Amino acid sequence: MWMLSWKGATGFSASSTAEEVTRGIEAYGLTAIITGPTSGIGLETARILALRGVHVVMAVRNTTAGHKIKQEIINEIPKAKIDVMELNVASLKSVNKFVTEFKASGLPLNILINNAGMMAPPFTLSEDNIELQLATNHIGHFHMTNGLLETMKNTAEKSGVQGRIVIVSSVLQKTTYKEGIRFDKINDEKSYNALLAYGQSKLANALHAKELARRLKEEGVNITVNSLHPGVIATNLARHTAVMRVIFGYVVRLFLKNVEQGASTTCYLAIHPGAKGISGEYWADNNISSPSGFVNDPEFVKKFWDFSVELVDRSLASSSL
Repeated sequence: MWMLSWKGATGFSASSTAEEVTRGIEAYGLTAIITGPTSGIGLETARILALRGVHVVMAVRNTTAGHKIKQEIINEIPKAKIDVMELNVASLKSVNKFVTEFKASGLPLNILINNAGMMAPPFTLSEDNIELQLATNHIGHFHMTNGLLETMKNTAEKSGVQGRIVIVSSVLQKTTYKEGIRFDKINDEKSYNALLAYGQSKLANALHAKELARRLKEEGVNITVNSLHPGVIATNLARHTAVMRVIFGYVVRLFLKNVEQGASTTCYLAIHPGAKGISGEYWADNNISSPSGFVNDPEFVKKFWDFSVELVDRSLASSSL
């Protein structure tokens, strides 16, 4: 549709595919971690980065599915360099194990793509006693990113190549609880709303990117951090509710992006030269966009960072008892 074809400052649009925005780019020698790479835009992101020469580390909850996808990509792209490692981002114990094993591998880390997510399940607590959408979509990625930062800093310094952290958020960050983040009611089942809690977790992604970008810039570290809205895509993300399956599967199919289009902004931010040096921004349709107002409130952003640190520390302390 014409609405998807409008091109922004980058020269790309909502209709651009991941293959199109990375055409002609050779990214051999780079290593990327991608969470949630076995389906949807995560799978397409892994495929395209492998096609462009990136050594892709697929961080997967189900390693059997991961190895199957790895073989499918290699069958299509024989030169693809792919590893599969186990990770359940909803579990801080699993995150710690993954970080430890990745560091032990001795691999460099140029690109980190926080893509795994879930949408609108019934109220559930993670094994760390955190509401499951926040645990999966933000807290696990937040803890993993912090655990991998030194490796990324070392890689950027030794290689001279700017590191890139890409965090998949959503436009639904603007559709959350009225207070944005419910600092005192994260686990309140009585007032839980599945869609608003999803919006809260996606706002968390954008807040994470904003504050981490500020901190790295302050340190003088050669790593950028950006968040993005991939677009409205018919994937299995909305599998938890019949209503969302109907909405995403049928009602708005006329203007949905396909997976190839949905992965494009992630791939652009991961390896396109046009994204070099740009940090702390929120992107949509391969161009800089406007995030929730909460993201532009420095005090709120800092408060949420501190909240995330405290929540991780408290959860890890409880699990060690």
